[in-house]
Amino acid sequence: MKVTSIHKTIRSTKRLADIIRVLSRFGFKEIIVDLGLDRFSTKKNELPDSEQANLESSRPMRMRRVLEELGPTYIKLGQILATRPDLIPPEWCEEFRNLQDKVAAVDFEEIHNILATEFPGRLDTLFSDIEEEPLAAASMAQVHRATLANGDDVVLKVLRPGTRDLVEEDMALLEWLAQFVESYFSNLGYSPVAVAAEFSRELTKEMNFLQEALATNRLRRYFQDDPDISFPKVYRETSTRNVLTLEEIKGRPLSSVDPKTLTPEERRRIVANGTNAVFKQCLRYGFFHADPHPGNIFLLPGQKLCFIDCGMTGHLDKNTAEQLIDLVAAIIQGDNNKLCRVIIELTDVDPAITDRRDFRSDLTIMTSSFQEADLKQLDITKLLSDFFAMLQRYHIICPSDLILLTKALTTIEGVAEYFDPTFNVLTHVEPQIREVVSKRYGFSAIRHRMLSSANDYMELLESLPSDARRILDQIRHNRLTLNLEMKRIEHLADKVDSSSRLMGISMIISALIVGSSILILADSLSNKQGFLGIIGLIGLLGAGLYSAGFVASFLMPKKKRK
Repeated sequence: MKVTSIHKTIRSTKRLADIIRVLSRFGFKEIIVDLGLDRFSTKKNELPDSEQANLESSRPMRMRRVLEELGPTYIKLGQILATRPDLIPPEWCEEFRNLQDKVAAVDFEEIHNILATEFPGRLDTLFSDIEEEPLAAASMAQVHRATLANGDDVVLKVLRPGTRDLVEEDMALLEWLAQFVESYFSNLGYSPVAVAAEFSRELTKEMNFLQEALATNRLRRYFQDDPDISFPKVYRETSTRNVLTLEEIKGRPLSSVDPKTLTPEERRRIVANGTNAVFKQCLRYGFFHADPHPGNIFLLPGQKLCFIDCGMTGHLDKNTAEQLIDLVAAIIQGDNNKLCRVIIELTDVDPAITDRRDFRSDLTIMTSSFQEADLKQLDITKLLSDFFAMLQRYHIICPSDLILLTKALTTIEGVAEYFDPTFNVLTHVEPQIREVVSKRYGFSAIRHRMLSSANDYMELLESLPSDARRILDQIRHNRLTLNLEMKRIEHLADKVDSSSRLMGISMIISALIVGSSILILADSLSNKQGFLGIIGLIGLLGAGLYSAGFVASFLMPKKKRK
């Protein structure tokens, strides 16, 4: 084993011991002992008992406090899980939304060293000034004001030193823990391994600032001609994987704006602009900012809004957008057959689940509260939330982008309620929704689909003679092969192997009994008894022991294979 691997293993073991102590202090000691994780503690017999105050809190609240105490990686884990009610129970999602991401700032000397490493020999020529006092300090990055050599005011988003290595170590440990927990518990209602994999993907994407730069540029391009919505300019020449340079937004974050200081017209325009921005991203462009909370939206003169922090984004392709429209329509109409077809297309679930009587019954109960509702009175966020919560009960995993979409809609509805409780979001965006519907079901859309299908059939007919000739040639020359994929064939092989073993053992036991009986009989008929009888008795004893072990192997519980 390499020295670096040994060092990493030692650090992981120490980190695991820290996690065990924190879990124990917040009332999860019983789980630690049940799983056998207490053997990884540096002091096996000195795990601290849970505090009484901790035990009085709910389990989701105690786990939220565990994540906060374990630091940035686990805070980010909780924040991402708060957007995934299909992976963890809804009450845990609600509690994890309270996680705080504010941490102590890193000394500017360390930030300066990172910048010098990212721009070797060019730092002084690229920037004329960098403020030492940070604007913000979060779990992953720290933000500083700066001025470029050309005089442009910018902000620098810098990955905190050591973050990447720490996250990689924590992720390796979390993936191991997820596998460990899943091997012990099969009825959690979600997959810990899936949770860890989702977290790893999101965190890897968020730590690469070039990804955020691309997302910001893309959204900025979509809204470049919009007088009410904007995104910051990205300076690619001074941006790397660990540093992101954006134009400084001269405005106020909505989180610092008191609605009482605004007129009703100003509040309504702010909400209308924010709602238009989110729904245009989702329905028209298929690429959206997944975390439009008030801290990520700046208010500019004239109630213009600027969205920042595009590290968390989602994709919504045309087919998925149309399926969501079908989903809403099917729920309103109470059409369970259509709704099941949409579920299968959206989630790739086994159709056998959607055919179950209890699943259909739950669908009917869920849709009953939305049937005959007018679009203007429909709460689409509640509809999607209830829908995903029902799927979670049946262990149906939804695509992450659909969950991010629900999060974005929920967040912008919260902004609307804070600034103008009388504003009806769905009424305002009804024209955009009807535009999507008309594009799918209008005459021009139907004509386009018919022409596209006709073109596909024509291409199929054109290629059919050559394909048929090719198949006939292969048959004529005995070269036609048929490949069949045998599902779960390994279980059949196991059964055959087990049956042959059983037959072999049975034959051995039978041979021992018959042979020993013959020896005992021969000994009793011989003139000089003793030797053959002893061998026969030993053979019968061996057959008895063999039979007892054979029976015991059937009575002992066997571990199910996945």
